[in-house]
Amino acid sequence: MAMERKQKAAAESGALLLIAGGILVAANVLSGIGGYARKDVTKDQRYSLSKGSGSLLRSMKQEMKVEAYVTRGLPKLDAFERDLRDMLTEYKQASGGKLDFVIIEPKTEEEKKAAKDAGVPEVQLAEGNEGGENKLGVAQGYMGLVLKYGTEKDVLPLNPGQTEGLEFWITNKIRELRDKGDNVKHKVGVLTGHDEIKLTEANLTPSQPGQGPGPSIQQIILQKFPFYEIQEVDLKGGDGEVPEELDGLIITQPGKDLTEKELRRIDAFVLKGKSLAVFAGAANVKASDASMQASLNTHGLEKLLDGYGIELRKDVVVDFGLAMRVPVRTQMGATTVRFPQVPVPQEMPGAGPEDRFLDTSFVPFFRSQPLSMPFPSSVIIHKEKQPDLGGDAFRIVARTSPRSLRATTDSVDLRPFQTWESFMKKAKDDKQAFEQYGIAAAVEGTLGTAFPSGDKMGINTPAKAEKAARVMVVASPQFFANPFARAGNGPDMGGQMAQFGGGGGDKDLQTIAGGFLETNATSTLITFKNSLDWLSGDSDLVATAAKIQADPPLVYEDLSKLTFTGDETDDQLKKRDEDMKAARKKKQNSVGYILTLGLPLLFAIFGFVRRQLRMKAREDVSLA
Repeated sequence: MAMERKQKAAAESGALLLIAGGILVAANVLSGIGGYARKDVTKDQRYSLSKGSGSLLRSMKQEMKVEAYVTRGLPKLDAFERDLRDMLTEYKQASGGKLDFVIIEPKTEEEKKAAKDAGVPEVQLAEGNEGGENKLGVAQGYMGLVLKYGTEKDVLPLNPGQTEGLEFWITNKIRELRDKGDNVKHKVGVLTGHDEIKLTEANLTPSQPGQGPGPSIQQIILQKFPFYEIQEVDLKGGDGEVPEELDGLIITQPGKDLTEKELRRIDAFVLKGKSLAVFAGAANVKASDASMQASLNTHGLEKLLDGYGIELRKDVVVDFGLAMRVPVRTQMGATTVRFPQVPVPQEMPGAGPEDRFLDTSFVPFFRSQPLSMPFPSSVIIHKEKQPDLGGDAFRIVARTSPRSLRATTDSVDLRPFQTWESFMKKAKDDKQAFEQYGIAAAVEGTLGTAFPSGDKMGINTPAKAEKAARVMVVASPQFFANPFARAGNGPDMGGQMAQFGGGGGDKDLQTIAGGFLETNATSTLITFKNSLDWLSGDSDLVATAAKIQADPPLVYEDLSKLTFTGDETDDQLKKRDEDMKAARKKKQNSVGYILTLGLPLLFAIFGFVRRQLRMKAREDVSLA
């Protein structure tokens, strides 16, 4: 009988193996019928082209040709080339015949010359582990897309090591070329008439003797991206309106209060489904004032923003954990100076959503780090102010470190080279503990009016937006300025005297301003350009915003929490980062061993125990 049971079990096992093999063969045969196909079931269309990209392609009036120069030879490069080919194939299919592409791997001298002449960067790429040792190989070649649309042409460099947001950048570049080729203009308004810090101010560079004023941030952006049009908007105390043809409105740091009627005009504009970007806080520092004494005043903006569920507080946040570091040249040589009044939030690998200092999945902040935020105020989200919106409509997009304090006095000293002893003592006397604060926030959806009650002052404002509207608040009053140049440069002489430049000013602040410019200019310009994209409300571009995120990283709760004392030297911070990396690597190895050895061993033990139990059960069977 025992022999018969063994033969029966063997026959059943063989039958099961044959069935499993048949299923695999059938699956492979079926997968080849009708060509390759796949379905993306991820929430954010992570592995397929977004509808916005397809809509943009079909809106083109001319054909677009794409030459994709790639380098192969390493596993990562080969995988990148495959993914790029798949993505470009989707672009071609979605365009309805308006886009075509070709993949080129330059090998001959003629092909290399063509890549170089087209402006494709030559790169040298190496593959290895996180520490850089034991490299698998090195490849040298060209990586980039050459896009041609009518008479327009541009290049998009590619980096296989940074694949996040590839669709976002390709679609953004296609949009730029389409706008240039089809003469499409995007109009954005900037509020004026309140002694605000203007985007046209020459406050980026320190003044130099005998030189005229430097460029403004608006001048740089419009020169590079002429398809944007920035228009000043003067509401004239509320008697004027925000022009409806504008895509969005920017508010920079005002120097005097906005009237309630003006705020209601802005609210009426937002409720038409428009975008509002506020780059303002409570700290008001005068230009050409080397004392850098800030007076705290939000100039009425808090009334408007509070109605949208974003509280702009009357304070200045000083961050001793993420303090900006600026290289400064002195008579003793180069040194690095820290400025806690200018936090530098940045993306931290492995950090969870609530611990993230900078949300780089937010379009204006994408690839903008390190991002300095001079003299920020704290912001708090109040979802109950917009009860019809879901919880995910609100987001804090920038935070300080947990080693931050608030200043709430009427006047705050924000000069550099402080010891901050009196500031810390005042916080201690007020029993204020170190905390983490939000310093930038956003809300999106069919917003309700910010002024649901009270006298409408003759302004026809609906109770709810006509369509989805968006509001962002970056509570840094000099976000688009160089605060040390603005305070350290001499007064603007105006007229013909402006051409001589360099009139007085504080030399120490101007020295710091040079280091600030070197460290932060690029990220500030990128943020401004990204913000214009966000403000323009281009549904095609915004639809690809979810694609700018990298694959979600593994988060190790016991490793992702960062602590700061505020007294770390650069060497100590570097060692802490290295220790963090080593601990993460150790944790990853442990997880790897568990997955590769632990689980199979666990199954083997389970199978052995189960077999023993079955054998014992069979031995206990008694035949009648």
